[in-house]
Amino acid sequence: MSVQPPPLLPTPLLVLASASPRRLDLLRQVGIEPGPIDPADIDETPGPRELPRPYALRMARAKLAAVAARHPGAIVLAADSVVACGRRILPKAEREDEARRCLDLLSGRRHRVLGGVAVAAPDGAVRTRLVETVVSFKRLTPGEIAAYLASGEWQGKAGGYAIQGRAARFVTFLSGSYSNVVGLPLHETCALLDAAGLRA
Repeated sequence: MSVQPPPLLPTPLLVLASASPRRLDLLRQVGIEPGPIDPADIDETPGPRELPRPYALRMARAKLAAVAARHPGAIVLAADSVVACGRRILPKAEREDEARRCLDLLSGRRHRVLGGVAVAAPDGAVRTRLVETVVSFKRLTPGEIAAYLASGEWQGKAGGYAIQGRAARFVTFLSGSYSNVVGLPLHETCALLDAAGLRA
């Protein structure tokens, strides 16, 4: 008599705690389709003299905590991307003058993109990772800055640029995860989701 293998348990529901279309696209790129998309609505103001690395992880954990409480028994994924120039945290540019200041600061310099990722498993266990990518920009001319601002790609982007768009032409050097600069470090995120019980 043949022995039947035990039935596979259903894959837990994956909740994405982010409204970022870039993060959703990146997950789909590697064959992961979240269920509910439930963005966290939290205060993202950096603390006084808060450094970029702890800030990125704090934001990811805070977003996770806000959303995981609403989805017991699910896998919840939260993330935050921080562009840092030295010890300075650059804003998610909402106004053109903010984006211009970011581009002026990044012009001809090396900066870091810090990706904080936090995942809650169905049993409530929380795992986190912090991923750092180093990026260098060419020295930007006033005309290049003006043209990029006119494109509108900077809106809502950390550091005032989107590497997957027209700003790609500014990049002279990149070390680390490219997808982290886009919005989610895929290798590390997939490892966290696998540890939480998500089967591809």
